[in-house]
Amino acid sequence: MKNQQLEQLFKLYSKPLYYFLWKLSGSSHLAEDLTQETFVRATISLHTYQGEQARAWLFKVARNIYIDEWRKRKRRESIPLVNRFKPAEEMISPYGLPEDTALAQEQRDDLNMLFDYLPEHYRTILYLREVAEFSYSEIATAMDLSVDQVKVMLHRSRKKLETIAQQKGWHDDRME
Repeated sequence: MKNQQLEQLFKLYSKPLYYFLWKLSGSSHLAEDLTQETFVRATISLHTYQGEQARAWLFKVARNIYIDEWRKRKRRESIPLVNRFKPAEEMISPYGLPEDTALAQEQRDDLNMLFDYLPEHYRTILYLREVAEFSYSEIATAMDLSVDQVKVMLHRSRKKLETIAQQKGWHDDRME
């Protein structure tokens, strides 16, 4: 029964967890390792899992593993986000003009670079809300916060990102 639960959770959430960890760590190799570690720890603590909000529970486990890893590597100034989602079909774009694709990619790269300047908890909450499309209650579960704290932290994260963008010379229309 437990193995079936874990297998089902792996099928549903291994890729979103990988991308989440890749976004946080900036390394695809580290993200793979941390994703595996997430499921190892989930296997160990599966008996404590109550069956509610599985996605939030796994992201909480993954975030804690990332923070543990980050602490182990504390001698580094920061862990850069090198989240370059490179499409495999860069040579020929079946959709739109190549210039538009290049500009959109450049904006994504610039936005990803801005995320590097945010503290980990701001990056995490923005990722969970804006990319993984978590609900407020799922974020609250994943980050051990109340829903009100999530709303406040999201607001502060967006304001911080906006401030950083302005300092880097971005215009407001690029932030949308």
